[in-house]
Amino acid sequence: MADPYYITTAISYPNGRPHIGHAYEAIAADVIARHRKAEGFDVRLQTGTDEHGLKMAQKARDLGTTPSELADEMSSHFKVMCDSLNIAYDTFIRTTEPRHQSAAQDLWRRMEAAGDLYLDRYEGWYSVRDEAYYDEAELVTGEGGEKLSPQGTPVEWTVEESWFFRLSRYQERLLDLYRSTEFIRPQSRCNEVMRFVEGGLRDLSVSRTSFDWGVPVPGSEGHVMYVWVDALTNYITGLGFPDETGDYAKWWPADLHLIGKDIVRFHAVYWPAFLMSAGLPLPKQVFGHGFLLNRGQKESKSLGNVTDPLLLAEQYGVDTLRYFLMREVAFGQDGSYSPEAIVTRANAELANSFGNLAQRTLSMIFKNMDGDLRPHHELTEADVTLGDAVALGITGLRRAFLDLDFSDGLEAWMRAVFACNQYVDEQAPWALRKTDPDRMQAVLMTLLRCVRSLAIAVRPVAPSAIDKLLDQMGVASHAREYASLSDDRWLEDLAESGFRIGQPSGVFPRLEMPEAAATEGA
Repeated sequence: MADPYYITTAISYPNGRPHIGHAYEAIAADVIARHRKAEGFDVRLQTGTDEHGLKMAQKARDLGTTPSELADEMSSHFKVMCDSLNIAYDTFIRTTEPRHQSAAQDLWRRMEAAGDLYLDRYEGWYSVRDEAYYDEAELVTGEGGEKLSPQGTPVEWTVEESWFFRLSRYQERLLDLYRSTEFIRPQSRCNEVMRFVEGGLRDLSVSRTSFDWGVPVPGSEGHVMYVWVDALTNYITGLGFPDETGDYAKWWPADLHLIGKDIVRFHAVYWPAFLMSAGLPLPKQVFGHGFLLNRGQKESKSLGNVTDPLLLAEQYGVDTLRYFLMREVAFGQDGSYSPEAIVTRANAELANSFGNLAQRTLSMIFKNMDGDLRPHHELTEADVTLGDAVALGITGLRRAFLDLDFSDGLEAWMRAVFACNQYVDEQAPWALRKTDPDRMQAVLMTLLRCVRSLAIAVRPVAPSAIDKLLDQMGVASHAREYASLSDDRWLEDLAESGFRIGQPSGVFPRLEMPEAAATEGA
C-alpha cells in the first residue's frame, strides 16, 4: 500500500484576480504532487481561497456589492486559473463553505477548553492589507513619514474588545520544534522565525467586532474570528475535520505546507501554536518560497506591471510556462521572469534540445524503418555510456525534486538530454542508413529508450506535452510513473504487440521573441 503524501498551497485571498505569484505557487505545488505520485506515493493536493476578513468586506463595499457575491465571483477566477494551468488538485476549499465554519469553530472550542483564550481589549497597529497585527518596534517609516508594516503596507491604530490567544505560552515549545526538526524551510526562513520568537511572543488578538464578515466566535455574540485562525484551519477542513476518522486519519498531519515567504510567520508560529493548544498533530514542514519578480521588480498595480498568468500560458503554452518557472528560479529564493527569458529558455532547452531530440528520433524511425520497432541489437560502448548518462541525469532530477530543488533537478536532466544530442551527432544514423543499416537501427532504438526515460522523468513538470509524446511512442498510460523506468522489456513488449511509430508531431514548438524585445535588439 502506497504511503500517503499530503501537500497544500496557501489559500489565495480573492480580493482581486490571480497574479503570477499565485500561479507560481500552484504550479510548484502541482509539480511536487505529480513527482511524489510518480515516486509511488498516494498523493493529495489541496488549494483554495481565503474569503473572510476586513479586506474583503472593504473591497466589496468599494465595488458596491456584498462580500459573499465578491467571494463567489473572485473565487471562480482562482479555480479557472488552477484548471487552466493543469493543477491536479484533489480539493479546492473555500472558507465560506459551511463545513469550514464547523471546523474553525471546533478548533476554537478546543483552544478555549485548553485555557488559551481570554477576553480583553486590543489596542495596537493593524494592517488591513496583510490582515496582520504588528508591534511598534516592527514598523518602518514611509517616504511621507507615515508608519508602515514591515511589508510596506499601511497600518492603522485599532482599539476594540477582542478575544486573545495565549501565544506567549508556546514560545519555548515552538523553539524546541524549530531546533529539533526541519519544520521550516529553507533555513533562511527558519532563522528569521527563530529570531522573531526568541524576541518574545505576545498574546495574539484572535477576534474582531468592527465587522461581521467572518466565522462567528462560538458563544460570543458580535465577535468574528481573526481571519488567520479561520484561514489556517482550511488545511484540516478539507479532510473532514472535526471528524478525525476517514480522510483526516489518513492524511493528517500534512507533509508540506507550501507558502510564500511573506506569510511564514502565520504558518510557522501561529498555526503550530493553535494546533498544540487544540491537542492536534503538527504539519511536518512549512516551505516559504520566494517572490517572482517582473524583470527584477515586484509587481504592483501602481507600476502597471501586473501580469495575468493565463495570458502568459496562452502566449507561450502551459507546459512551457511550468517548465520555465521550475527551471529558472532557485526554489526558495526570489526569481525574475520576462517574456524574453521565457522564449530564450524554452527554445534552447525544450524546442532545440529535448523537443528536437524526440522529433528527430521518431522521424528517423518512421522514415528509415517504416515505424517498425526492432529492439534486439548488440550494444556498443557508446550505447552503454549514453544509457548510463541518461540514468545519472534522471537520478539527479529525482533526488533534487525530493529536496524541492527543481532548478538543479532540471539541470541534471538537461545534461542527459545534451548527452543524447551529442550521441546523435557522433553516431550520425542518417549516414548509417546506407553504410550499416543494422547499426542505424541499434542507434535509433537506443535513442528511443532514452527519450522515453527522459520523458517520464520530466512528466511532472510538463504533463500534457509529455503525454502527447508518450502517446506517439506507444507508452501505455499506466506505464508513465518512475517504477516503469526499470522495465527493461517495455520495448520488446511494444514491438511484439505490433505497434509502429507513425509520422510524429512536435510537442515543444519554437517560440517567437516578443516584438518589443526583437525591436530593442535590432
